[in-house]
Amino acid sequence: MEKARQQFEDLAKKIDELGLSPETLSSLPSYHKLCTIIPSTPHHHPVQRPRWHKLLACTLMFGIVVVIAALIPFIFMIMYEIKLLPDRPWIQGLHKELTYVWLEDVMQLDIEDEECIVNNLEEIQDMFRPPVNCSVCANVTQVDRVEKLSSDDFVKYYAYSGHPVVITDATVNWTANSHFTFNFFKSIYDKESPVLDGEDENCQFFPYKTKFENLGEVFQMSASRSMLTDGSDPWYIGWSNCDSTAANILRQYYQRPYFLPSNSESSKTDWIFMGSPGYGAPLHIDDVEFASWQAQIKGTKKWLLEPPPECYLQCQSLEVTVYPGKLVIVLDTNKWFHATLILGEELSVVIGSEYD
Repeated sequence: MEKARQQFEDLAKKIDELGLSPETLSSLPSYHKLCTIIPSTPHHHPVQRPRWHKLLACTLMFGIVVVIAALIPFIFMIMYEIKLLPDRPWIQGLHKELTYVWLEDVMQLDIEDEECIVNNLEEIQDMFRPPVNCSVCANVTQVDRVEKLSSDDFVKYYAYSGHPVVITDATVNWTANSHFTFNFFKSIYDKESPVLDGEDENCQFFPYKTKFENLGEVFQMSASRSMLTDGSDPWYIGWSNCDSTAANILRQYYQRPYFLPSNSESSKTDWIFMGSPGYGAPLHIDDVEFASWQAQIKGTKKWLLEPPPECYLQCQSLEVTVYPGKLVIVLDTNKWFHATLILGEELSVVIGSEYD
């Protein structure tokens, strides 16, 4: 057999030397005869065909794992929106980050530049908010008034429960009470400040039912108009302070509320609400990230708190009046519908911030 194989290899070399093409060689009957009687050489191993059923099973398993891993963030987001997860700061933060990752990395959308197909109208946004867990208002029959509130008790009873509270000694060491006036706020903003025109998306302005277009127009009021001594209609406005220079001035006159836990951070943005007696904010709900504290610096304000409509059978309406001086109201304005009315004869000035 070895001899025959050697003869076949010698013949193959001669064929190559003669320059015969494979087509010519394969047409010879003798070539076909030789191929049938000469077995494969030892180094010609049969082709190992893959086991397709095993390969297919591995591929499907890998695909299932990838799909599940990709859907976990999406499932988490849905569970958060339909309130299957507790409303805690770290969950809120994770939900926000996953939303950004989903929209920007997966959907390839630039959140800052992407335009909404339909603008969210203020008049209808309350209709499309996610349902609220009614534990925020169930069994709440009044707004508590407390003092010397420890951070632990604040966290335990109020910080994240949604239960509103008034802390009566929260501004004891503040000097804002004697400084925050209409003219004071007017003086802390440079004429080029982005707060005045309200065109920056971080500089929100709330005219409520007044005809003011921006904060700059508000500060153009005369002293008599601001105090209603000229017979003008009541006014009430609010704004978010996005001016860092003004923020540094403001914080010379107030401190971080003492009852906030050390690991809690207040927003860098101050919220300021100001207006004349006889007016306030109509019933509404906010669209902010966290609960907030609001300090009544000047004037007297009555708050009306209404539970979300889905909680009307479990909860009740509340009223509380906040007086100037040492009082801070803590409220989750994302969940409680609220309206305010300025009482008395003094201009109302309120400053506040969100906390996580």
